[in-house]
Amino acid sequence: MFQTAQSTRGMAVAPHALAAQAAVSILRNGGNAIEAMIAAASTIAVVYPHMNGIGGDGFWTISSPGQPVVAIEACGPAAAGVSTDYYGLRGCASIPTRGPDAANTVAGTVGGWDEALAISRSWGGKLPIQRLLEDAIFYAEDGIAVTASQRSSTVKKLGELAHLPGFAETYLIEGRAPEVGSRFTQPRLAETLRSLAGEGFDSFYRGRLARSIADDLEALECPVNGLDLSAYRARTRVPLTLEHSAGHLYNMTPPTQGLVSLIILGILDRLKIDRFKPDSAEYIHFVVEATKQAFSVRDRYITDPDHMKIDPQSCLTGAFLEDLAANVRPDAALPWGKGKGPGDTIWMGVIDGAGRAVSFIQSIYHEFGSGIVLPQTGISWQNRGCSFSLDPGHLNALHPGKKPFHTLNPALALLRDGRTMVYGTMGGDGQPQTQAALFTRYAVFGQGIQQAITAPRWLLGRTWGQESDSLKLESRFAPETIEALRALGHEVELLESFDEQVGHAGGLARHPSGVIEGGFDPRSDGGVAAF
Repeated sequence: MFQTAQSTRGMAVAPHALAAQAAVSILRNGGNAIEAMIAAASTIAVVYPHMNGIGGDGFWTISSPGQPVVAIEACGPAAAGVSTDYYGLRGCASIPTRGPDAANTVAGTVGGWDEALAISRSWGGKLPIQRLLEDAIFYAEDGIAVTASQRSSTVKKLGELAHLPGFAETYLIEGRAPEVGSRFTQPRLAETLRSLAGEGFDSFYRGRLARSIADDLEALECPVNGLDLSAYRARTRVPLTLEHSAGHLYNMTPPTQGLVSLIILGILDRLKIDRFKPDSAEYIHFVVEATKQAFSVRDRYITDPDHMKIDPQSCLTGAFLEDLAANVRPDAALPWGKGKGPGDTIWMGVIDGAGRAVSFIQSIYHEFGSGIVLPQTGISWQNRGCSFSLDPGHLNALHPGKKPFHTLNPALALLRDGRTMVYGTMGGDGQPQTQAALFTRYAVFGQGIQQAITAPRWLLGRTWGQESDSLKLESRFAPETIEALRALGHEVELLESFDEQVGHAGGLARHPSGVIEGGFDPRSDGGVAAF
C-alpha cells in the first residue's frame, strides 16, 4: 500500500491514470515537463469532466535547475458587463451558483497553457500542439470508461443540473447518469480540441474558435462575451516564498490561497512539530490550529491582488509568523468562522529527466462548474465567479474585471538537501491542510511520499459536496487519537476510511542523484506513470 514509485528519466502523477500516462508519453517523445503537463491538462479535462475542463481556470508553479521559480496565473476576471446592479435587476440576493448567470468569468486555463508553452520554448521545447493534445482528442472522440467518481458526482447533482442548457445532452444517457465502466464520448469537445491543435491556444480568445465560444455564450445569455475573451491573457508571476527549516517553499500568489498553505507550514515550523509522532492527536491539533490562524489572514486580506491592502509576501516574515504561532494553544481548540465552501479541482505534477518540475492545478469550481455546456463547442463553463459577494463592502465584492478568490494553489519546494518536490490536492478548504499533511509527513517526519499520501487525513471546514464546518477525520485514525481531539474541544465528524472528501492528493520528488519518486491518492482514479 505504501510502495513509492521510482524512476530516473521522468515521472507524472494525476488523479486519473490516463492523464499521467499522457504526460509520460510526451516525456518519452522527447518533451519537457511543461509539454508533458499540457498533455496531461488537456487529457484530464476530458477524462475527469466533473472536476475540471477547458472552460475553467488554472495555476502553475514551475522550477528549472539554476533558474528562478516562476508561477503562472491563468484565472479569468469577471465579465465587463457584470455588477451588483446586473444581479439586482434579476432579483438575485447573491450570485447564482448554477446556470448562465453563474458563468460570469472568463475561462483562463487555456491561456495558461499558452503562457507555459512560451516558457517551454525558452527551454528548447519543440513538440507541436497537435502532439500535445493528441491523447485528449482521442479520448474525447473514441470515449473513456466512466469512473465511479464521475457517476457519483452526476447522480448527486442531477437534480440541480439536468435542466440546464447542454447538460443532459452531454453528461446523461437517456436522462440518467452513465453507469460506471460505460463508454462516454464528447464529440463536440473533440472538435474544439482539434481546433486548438490546428489554430493554437490563442484561438480560444482571439480566433475562429473564440467567435464560436462567444456566439455560444451569447445564445445562452451568459455575461461573458467576445470582448471579454479577446481582452484576456494569462500572466507569469513571481511566486510567494517561505523560508522553512527544510528549504525554500513556493506557492501561488493571490487571488489564490497559496499564502494560506505557506502560512500554515511557517507556523508549524515555529511550533517544532517534529517533537510529536506523525498522526498523533498533538500533531493534528497543531496543524488544525495553525490552519485557523492562516484562515483568519485569508478572510481578512486575500482577494484580487489589484485590490489587496497588504503585500502577501510580508505575511511570510518571521515576525508575522511568530505572532500567529503564539496564538496557537496546545491545550484547547480555538473557535473559528466558516470555510470558503466547496471546490472541485484536479492537481497534477510532472518532473522530467533534466530536473524541471511543474506543479499544476485546474478547476471549474463546483462539480460540472456552472452546469451549462456550450452548444457548438461542448465546453463546460466554470462558475468560479459565484464566489464573489454582492455586498459592496465585502473583501471579495463583485466588480467588472475583478478576479475572484481561488482556493487553488500548486505547491513546490526546493529542499536544503537538494530534493525538488511538487505536491498538491483538490478540495476547497482542504487544499492547504492536505498540503501541510503531505509536506510535513514527507519532509519533516521522513515518511515515503506514497505513505504520506495514503495515511489517514483530516479536514477542517468544507470541501466539494460538503456543507458542515466540523473537523472531519477519516475513520482509520486510532480511537484514542479521535477521543483526544474531542477532549481538546474539536467538533469531530468521522468519514469513510478512504473518503475523497479529503481530496485527491499527489506528490513527486527528485533527489540530487536524479532518482524521482512519486505517490498518488488511492482515494482517486489516479496513478503515477514513469519511465
